[in-house]
Amino acid sequence: MNLQQLVRKNVWDMKPYSSARDEFKGEASVFLDANENPLNDKYNRYPDPLQWKLKEKIAHIKEIEPEKIFLGNGSDEPIDLVIRIFCEPRIDNIVAIDPTYGMYQVCADVNDVEYRKVLLNEDFDIDAQKIPERADDKTKLIFLCSPNNPTGNLLNRKETEKILNTFAGIVVIDEAYIDFAPETTWISELDKYPNLVVLQTFSKAWGLAAVRLGMAFASPEIIRLFNKVKYPYNVNILTQNFVNGELDKLELRKQWIATLIKGRDYLKNALAKLPFTEKIYPTDANFLLVKVGDANGIYKKLADRGVIVRNRNSVSLCAGCLRITVGTDEENKTLIGTLNSLDL
Repeated sequence: MNLQQLVRKNVWDMKPYSSARDEFKGEASVFLDANENPLNDKYNRYPDPLQWKLKEKIAHIKEIEPEKIFLGNGSDEPIDLVIRIFCEPRIDNIVAIDPTYGMYQVCADVNDVEYRKVLLNEDFDIDAQKIPERADDKTKLIFLCSPNNPTGNLLNRKETEKILNTFAGIVVIDEAYIDFAPETTWISELDKYPNLVVLQTFSKAWGLAAVRLGMAFASPEIIRLFNKVKYPYNVNILTQNFVNGELDKLELRKQWIATLIKGRDYLKNALAKLPFTEKIYPTDANFLLVKVGDANGIYKKLADRGVIVRNRNSVSLCAGCLRITVGTDEENKTLIGTLNSLDL
């Protein structure tokens, strides 16, 4: 892989913004370099633009070097950045599986980059031969979500390896739900695949969706490109400090994951007993995709009773399906009770 040939020429050639905190490294007692207000101590100083303290803690947990980590405003920021770095608007294109997470196409549309879809098979899995058929010499990125959203399943690892070994561009594997899956993360494969970018998030297993912090893992060369293009202080000090403290809750996080998997099993068994349930698809995530036939009608009746699920009826291959997130024990029982009470 020739990284320079993949990157947009203006991005490769550009000189990134250099903040005051980039230019000074070390300890000091007087800071008069960043036009900050000195009178509101604690929150008046700009945060570390590269979040090194937080990255070092994450690196220890993930067993990876800090230089291979990018932190962003949710996973949506690195999704947008990877398109802006590698795809020339109206020239290059992206290939992605279908159905999958909708933000890939939204970010492609915002950046005026063609987005090409490859339909999954009937088991919601990939065929490594079909993806290259949609690619050409202007294809810079392939997006793979595993476990996938909204289908919930892990993508076949051997088929994914074929794509990584044969595609000359960047392969992005989004692992937002990997903590609920039996398979190991692709992070350990970064040295083997220099064209790999792995996305993870604090929104799911860590229970920090409101905090908005996402992670991208890649080679140091690719991470430097992310840092080159991002806004200088993209992760505020409140988020950095809060997540730093949450990282000490590893045992509690394990308990949460176990509780959610147990809740997932409960929902699967309870939903299977409902007369209108046609199919519950295998899942490796914290949600289930359930075929119920009249998805629009059931969704509306649930919403009228204050129970909100996701209607995926209009999504490719998901006709008649609802996506149901695993909630607390009480929420799960309320859902099943409400479904049992519906006049269908």
